[in-house]
Amino acid sequence: MSDWRVPGFTSTASLRPDALFGGAEPGEDAGVPERMVRASGCRVWDARGREYVDYVMALGAVALGYGYPDVNRAAEQAIAAGVVGPLPPVLEEELAEALSRRIPWIERVRFLKTGAEAVAAAVRLARVATGREQVLGCGYHGWLDWCQGADGVPASTRALYAELPFNDADATRRLIREAGDRLAVVVVEPVVVVEPTREWLEVLRVETQRVGAVLVFDEIKTAFRLAIGGAAERFGVRPDLMVLGKALANGFPLAAVGGRTDLMAGVSRTWISSTLATEGVALAAAKTTLEVMDRESVCVHLHRVGTHLLHGLHRLHREHGDLVTGVGGIAEMCFLHFAAEHISRDVARGCAARGVLFKRTAYNFVSLAHDEGTVDGTLEGLEDVLAAMG
Repeated sequence: MSDWRVPGFTSTASLRPDALFGGAEPGEDAGVPERMVRASGCRVWDARGREYVDYVMALGAVALGYGYPDVNRAAEQAIAAGVVGPLPPVLEEELAEALSRRIPWIERVRFLKTGAEAVAAAVRLARVATGREQVLGCGYHGWLDWCQGADGVPASTRALYAELPFNDADATRRLIREAGDRLAVVVVEPVVVVEPTREWLEVLRVETQRVGAVLVFDEIKTAFRLAIGGAAERFGVRPDLMVLGKALANGFPLAAVGGRTDLMAGVSRTWISSTLATEGVALAAAKTTLEVMDRESVCVHLHRVGTHLLHGLHRLHREHGDLVTGVGGIAEMCFLHFAAEHISRDVARGCAARGVLFKRTAYNFVSLAHDEGTVDGTLEGLEDVLAAMG
């Protein structure tokens, strides 16, 4: 039993030192950063005062850069206005209107605090609309019972969920048809390591309509990154419901489920609510984030700088094929495949020693605060680490 007051060292499991860097238990290896004290732009400072260029970007929750001034000012104004109250805030409807104008297939929207509960809300709404229970999912949709096979989840709940293979059009078609009139909803992450094929997306759209199931895009990672409207906007396939989170409020806790008016009307037939879903700080941050996204053409920047990073990773793969077996992801969210676990660990630790936080697994994220010069410095550091290991 550790002495840490927070079981597992931290409440965000993917930020554990052993997850980021592999190997030693937290507190056993002073060579890697464990806790941070400050973040600004694309840089963070750990508890020992060391500075790092960051590509974790709060697991993709920050697209503008940490502490973006316009967003901070909006949040500070919301704090001064009292944060929460006995009535729903004007900001809630203003943000809903702004999202609907920018992402027109979101006709109605409800706000929550985390991506996990927002995807669960989408599944609940699909079950209300269809009167069915079965779910097919593809990707990671959070830790709640409906999509998890973990200890503590009832077997009866697990039986209602099955995995759909990413980018396998034939198997996807077959599984949806086999589920037929028992299928309530298909929930997919539209990008899982690689881009989706047009055929797979079209099979999802056609086959869910054929059996009367609801199609949900879990765009928690991809919205406000591939495009403001996520993969649905980039690839031109419209889901029935869409889930937003992470970069929606540039790091402030907010998520949303939105889509067709008739499906969203199901909130009156079930119960989806959260005391802090309408706190004003995150709503103000999200409204300003959306404004900055449009004004600064943020997604264009992410694609350009991310492409620069991606090309550099492909070069490293070519030059160090004994250590790096491939490159995963897309320009805006990419990573290296390593030949062995210990290699990924040594690379992550070597980067940290050179002042770079670079994930050894999916995904690394660029932000508006990253530029080509920053990426060049990172690639030089990666090259040094790999060369020393070769």
